[in-house]
Amino acid sequence: MDGDQAGPEWRRLQRTSRKGIKPLNITDLRVAIIGHSPVIRITTDEGIDGLGPVAIPRAGHIRWHVPFYKEHIVGEDPTDVERVMLKIRRMGAFKPWGSAVSGIEIALWDIAGKAAGVPVYKLLGGKVRDRVRTYNGRIRFPMSGTEPQDYADNMAKMKASPENFTIIKQGVAFHSAMAREIPGFFLGETEGRGDPMYHPLRGPLSERGLKHTIACVEAMKDVLGDEVGLALDCGPGLTASDTLRLAQLLEPFNLMWMEDTVTGDYSPEVNPDLYLQVTPHTSTPIHTGEQIYLARNFRELIEKHAVNVVGPDCGDVGGIAEMKRVAELADLHGILIAPHGIGVGLIGLAAQVQVAAVLPDNYIAFEYSTGEPSWWYDVLEGLPSPIVKDGFIDVWDTPGLGVHFNVDETRQYLSDEDAGFFDN
Repeated sequence: MDGDQAGPEWRRLQRTSRKGIKPLNITDLRVAIIGHSPVIRITTDEGIDGLGPVAIPRAGHIRWHVPFYKEHIVGEDPTDVERVMLKIRRMGAFKPWGSAVSGIEIALWDIAGKAAGVPVYKLLGGKVRDRVRTYNGRIRFPMSGTEPQDYADNMAKMKASPENFTIIKQGVAFHSAMAREIPGFFLGETEGRGDPMYHPLRGPLSERGLKHTIACVEAMKDVLGDEVGLALDCGPGLTASDTLRLAQLLEPFNLMWMEDTVTGDYSPEVNPDLYLQVTPHTSTPIHTGEQIYLARNFRELIEKHAVNVVGPDCGDVGGIAEMKRVAELADLHGILIAPHGIGVGLIGLAAQVQVAAVLPDNYIAFEYSTGEPSWWYDVLEGLPSPIVKDGFIDVWDTPGLGVHFNVDETRQYLSDEDAGFFDN
């Protein structure tokens, strides 16, 4: 076909090829805390901007942490995502110190997709699935207590949630109030151990604590049956021997996984050798990884087969391309992936959908994230309604992450400190 016979789109591509693609330039890097969710915005000289989540809700440190990277990226072409990331990737660390770098990376992909007129998944290799499974680790109802019946009642509410999740994760042991509220739950101290949000408790379980945990799991499984999978968020804080004992005793319940038992949330290390005291000796799948920064720090965990499931968080691991690297490495070693994502908000949810669409067949589901307060659903546009249908999200095809703010509606929720967030 020659130029006279070709259509206008072919001629446009020919002109672009001859003249080259005009580069964009980053003009600014900004951050605002909108409701409970910190958001990164990168602006360019062509008026295309990109949004990225910060995975630590309401974290004030991001006001100085994100701007630290500004001088390193202003003037760069944001569509050369890897070139920009090479300048800043080495300046992140384990949770929560990888969140700024991760959010910047996601915002770069958002710009690259918008500039190319395609969804981000097209730039990551193209989708292998049209809908992605998501699991419930976020939609919660107040617990009335920490007894088995309290867990059963709470699980019944989550099972009845209109999203019809096929997997629900619930916190037990050190990732719950059990350790503080059940007398003699473990052989350690609770006084003076800091904010429970950061899960500072650790130590050997008592026999009472072990039996109580098992009773609560049994109560939840009685509610879920074999219709909905149950995953447990367990710590970190368990010893390797207690993890093994608990995992073996829970084998009859066919759990999806036991997450972050020995290490995990806010742990500054990986410790695969500790997990090797557990994983080869139980049929209960063992899961960890939400705090780990960069694929290279998953390498030993994966190559040693220290766990059955890895759970990087796109908002902590270094971004969505980094998550894809983790998934591909895990797939080569027969290890599954169930990405973490409870704190990334609705922009992070959009990023999770884009990367989940391209992951290998070792993908299970990613953790659902919500907008808080509820007015987030009024100010962020582009998400489907309803978002989740029978535990899945349909992958949308709009450019970039496919979401954007209604700026006029959002301005009313900006603090005085963030008033200029949307200024060009």
